[in-house]
Amino acid sequence: MKLFAKLFSRKSTAIDTPQALAEELGVSYDSVSGRRISGGQAMRLTTVFGCVRVLSESVGMLPCRLMEQGDGTRLPATGHSLYRLLNVAPNDFMTAQEFWELLVACLCLRGNFYAYKVKGLGGRVSELLPMDPGTVQPSLDSKWNPVYRVTFPDGSTDVLGQDQIWHVRLMTLDGLVGLNPVAYAREAIALGLDTEEHGAQLFRNGAVTTGVLSTEQTLTDKAYARLKKDFEERHGGLANNHKPMILEGGLSWKPISLNAEDSQFLQTRQFQRDEICAIFRVPPHLVANMEKATFSNIEHQGMNFVNYSLVPYLTRIEHRVQVGLLRPQDQGRYYAKFNAGALQRGDLKARYDSYGKGIQWGILSPNECRDLEDLNPREGGDIYLTPTNMTTKPEAGDRE
Repeated sequence: MKLFAKLFSRKSTAIDTPQALAEELGVSYDSVSGRRISGGQAMRLTTVFGCVRVLSESVGMLPCRLMEQGDGTRLPATGHSLYRLLNVAPNDFMTAQEFWELLVACLCLRGNFYAYKVKGLGGRVSELLPMDPGTVQPSLDSKWNPVYRVTFPDGSTDVLGQDQIWHVRLMTLDGLVGLNPVAYAREAIALGLDTEEHGAQLFRNGAVTTGVLSTEQTLTDKAYARLKKDFEERHGGLANNHKPMILEGGLSWKPISLNAEDSQFLQTRQFQRDEICAIFRVPPHLVANMEKATFSNIEHQGMNFVNYSLVPYLTRIEHRVQVGLLRPQDQGRYYAKFNAGALQRGDLKARYDSYGKGIQWGILSPNECRDLEDLNPREGGDIYLTPTNMTTKPEAGDRE
């Protein structure tokens, strides 16, 4: 019994924040270069900003509808209070698009998203108020129930339960706190920021390499100070670029630093861009990196982006809607569904060829195809065709 209790007992110090989990796993926000990488700092890197923007806006543009399943039917649950919350506006100051964009941005930069659930009549959620992930600390109580210690803007704190907090998390190692991608990728992001800063400093100095002034004579302190001041004023910054040097006292200029090509500056920046795209699973061409994109593979890269980058976010959100926002008696009847079909549509010819085959083989009706193209239904367009050679009794179809 003692061994069993030891194996299944929890530590006295709870890992209740992404920072604590990162420190427990040996992953902190401080990089080797000394730069502290937070979500805000990471967004200063153009590739991180581009990846987060592509993911959040791609999810935000997709309609999320509450569906009701019955006896072989699946229809939008327009009569449910949660339908408007997911599809139109989750609160009084945000649209559904803005809410989903914020949710995905929090997952990309923090690994967790929290919202306060305002409930109305019958215990149904009537409003979702997003919360800063940095003000919420999740943990487990003595009964293994998730609780959330929230710090409010006025400095006060309160402990809320799952019935009040809607928590969406990324991949987790403890079942409670989502892993922070920025904390784990801090070295790659820091290197990208360092190379950007290096390039900015290089061009700030007029792209002139660093060097040394040397002489065989001994300079006095007064001469050294005058030389240093004169050199900084005359040859520092872009305004003083390409000005001739006037040296005295046997001084000579010897450049010692490597140029951008020798230090592989451009190759390093390119590699960091690809590495960060791999962290967020965003195809490089979506952040304006067209080096390896061709007409033959860019369409497949777009499909892979939907299947392997967006779908994990979409299914994660859909499951948390069903578990965290629906009442237990409604969970088997209602479910949330993002419509990602708009991102997988081909060109006009490919779509019409697909519609034609669907109608020919009785998979789709003409009105269903018209609905996919945002066209009004036509009279007699709700029929499903069946090829004569595919029926069990072709003569029966002729008589009809």
